[in-house]
Amino acid sequence: MKNIIAFAGSNSKQSINKQLAVYTAKQVKDVKVDILDLNDFILPLYGIDHEIEHGIPDNAKVFLDKIKASDGIVLSLAEHNGAYATVFKNILDWMSRLDGKLWSEKPMLLMATSPGARGGATVLDIASGRFPYMGGNIVASFSFPSFNANFSEGKVTNEELNTQLLNKVQEFQSNL
Repeated sequence: MKNIIAFAGSNSKQSINKQLAVYTAKQVKDVKVDILDLNDFILPLYGIDHEIEHGIPDNAKVFLDKIKASDGIVLSLAEHNGAYATVFKNILDWMSRLDGKLWSEKPMLLMATSPGARGGATVLDIASGRFPYMGGNIVASFSFPSFNANFSEGKVTNEELNTQLLNKVQEFQSNL
């Protein structure tokens, strides 16, 4: 059985991106899903001086190992001021010191959501442009708009958006 990981690029305990990632991963058929939470991988703020003095923290190695051991990745990015959330950028920076191609060409369903109508489109564009240089194999992407109006009680409530998302899940699944 294939194993996928799902996580949000956020450390919010009520992360809407984590809710979307979990829901989406559960739509993938015949796979084992490992839900990751960045709160379980606390890291110091990346800096070359810290790396030289202390080395690369174990949590960066553990997270990278989870990526490498998976058969696919479902990731939903939070957008903070038009870019990655600091916690996500930090783990990305630490892992890139171990392996510049950290995504390891694993099939990825890349998403973003926000309370607004653009659904994290800016951070999705940034990641879509950058991840391929870091071994990212983005086989499908999805911007989920107006999260609070379209998602409730653990599921997508807007039928049209749900159909679009399930089509992206199919694309992802066919690449596992």
